[in-house]
Amino acid sequence: MIPIAKPLMEEEEKNIVCKVLSEGMLASGEYVTEFESRFSNYLGCRYAVCTSNGTTALHTALLSAGIGQSDLVITTPFSFIATANAILYVGAKPIFADVDEKSFNIDPDKVEEIICNSREKIKALIIVHLFGNPCQMTRIVDICEKYDILLIEDCAQAHGAEYNEKKVGTFGKVSIFSFYPTKNITCGEGGILVTNDKEIYNRAKRIINHGQERQYIHTVIGYNYRMTNIAAAIGIEQLKKLERFNSKRIENAEYYNNVISKSKYKLPEAFENYKHVYNQYTVKCECNREKVIGKLKEENIGYGIYYPLTIPSQPLYKSLEIKADCPLAERMTNEVISIPIHPALSCDDLAKIVSTLNKI
Repeated sequence: MIPIAKPLMEEEEKNIVCKVLSEGMLASGEYVTEFESRFSNYLGCRYAVCTSNGTTALHTALLSAGIGQSDLVITTPFSFIATANAILYVGAKPIFADVDEKSFNIDPDKVEEIICNSREKIKALIIVHLFGNPCQMTRIVDICEKYDILLIEDCAQAHGAEYNEKKVGTFGKVSIFSFYPTKNITCGEGGILVTNDKEIYNRAKRIINHGQERQYIHTVIGYNYRMTNIAAAIGIEQLKKLERFNSKRIENAEYYNNVISKSKYKLPEAFENYKHVYNQYTVKCECNREKVIGKLKEENIGYGIYYPLTIPSQPLYKSLEIKADCPLAERMTNEVISIPIHPALSCDDLAKIVSTLNKI
């Protein structure tokens, strides 16, 4: 079986986990602090706060940035549901702007259209660098500055991605990353919040630790969103390998771009001055997608449909009567399929995947 995703755990990760286990301090501690420092240095940000997963990082980011009851927050309809659910967690209201057909990312023109047509003030914009492909940041930053809107980046799938040689996660007021096993690097589970704002950082540190100002002195409502030393130790070693992992993903994508049939599949767009890190290699099927799925299953090749429903089409959002006009995102749900792109793929794996797709 060729899996759709496969985390690469090598001797370094095994050794450091054994070191943590032998030392006995398994909960949040010095390894978490070190991982925060290394990750913020990698991005070029001042502050980082590790969390238990990407969703808790996003919830913490919204709370730390002051997003709350009845605030309006624009986001994408074409993402994992956690992006929008975090808005609901804080009592705010998500508004969905349609996507750009080529990048799958939120369309800045649709964002500005919503802002101009809204009778109420839009408080924030959450963008998602979907599949590892950066959003159109020049336009997005201009819009947020023009209308005084807080920008939050969901970089859960975009570790190391760049726009105009600047890493994603450094454009927004606050940004988050996920370290779930399918991501470009993993801690097993985990997330991180990054910011250059000291107040946001200080709030986030309290929120993830039961609202503690200092031990047993609780000043705000908080949560147990801490990362463990075990997860952070894995993250320390994985971060050292991120550029190597991303280079292999890009190399695999370039191979696909050269040999997958362009008459049967619409391949990911490569934009100038964008560094796409291919958390997923997602194509649009010009042929029958069910036939593609059937053949991939027959050949024991993993695949993913990211995503089979837009967020506003989910039963939860329908029950909340949160509506959206997102025809392009709706169309994407019926066309897209992701194929293995991870750095553990062999040359034989890649050849088999391409051969199977092109025979259909």
